[in-house]
Amino acid sequence: MPVACESVPAQRSRAVQRAGLLLLVSLCLTPLALKAQGVSLAGVSGDKALLVIDGSAPRFVATGQTMAGVKVLSVTGTQATVERDGQTLRLTLGEQPVHLTSTPTPSGRRVVMTADGQGHFKSLGSINGQSVTFLVDTGATWVALGQADAARIGLKPHAGQRVRLGTANGQIDGTEHQLDRVRLGDVEVRNVKAVVLPQPMPYVLLGNSFLSHFQMIRLNDQLTLERKP
Repeated sequence: MPVACESVPAQRSRAVQRAGLLLLVSLCLTPLALKAQGVSLAGVSGDKALLVIDGSAPRFVATGQTMAGVKVLSVTGTQATVERDGQTLRLTLGEQPVHLTSTPTPSGRRVVMTADGQGHFKSLGSINGQSVTFLVDTGATWVALGQADAARIGLKPHAGQRVRLGTANGQIDGTEHQLDRVRLGDVEVRNVKAVVLPQPMPYVLLGNSFLSHFQMIRLNDQLTLERKP
């Protein structure tokens, strides 16, 4: 029976070619992997979320289960709430991967946020220990929230001092309040001025009564909040 033989130089040549090909594939894949870091919601089925984690293939994860360090807390409509590294993220179907990381520092003074597909900086946080969804709004003077969120965190929406505010839709009346604790990531600010607005609001606007405690640096799709001394 004929036997195919190769000289040693030919075998070495093929090995070098294979090694070169593997190196080329590795170099091509590395930038893609770096760009794909984050968690996104690719689909919903009942109480299961179809998650893409750090660029991996989509996998269904049921409420209460954990995959690759990401735990699904709840699935509602086109949204899923997940937890990763002790941080809570709200994902919306079709949006870009969501990131929220607190840079480890001795006093937990920095939060880095990544914009969603619309360029907005949104994140779950808390007011007076109660979970809320924040939307960073550098044009808002105070933290602003609707009556439903205000009542849920223990405020009396109609009990504060009445104030008149100018908005893009004209003048509206609100009530002024003081928030004991506002927390984003690992950073907490105390005694933050806020206004409760009469109309329903899908988010709590994180205005300058909170943001003024930070140096803000915007670089591409990342916003860094560094607590002032």
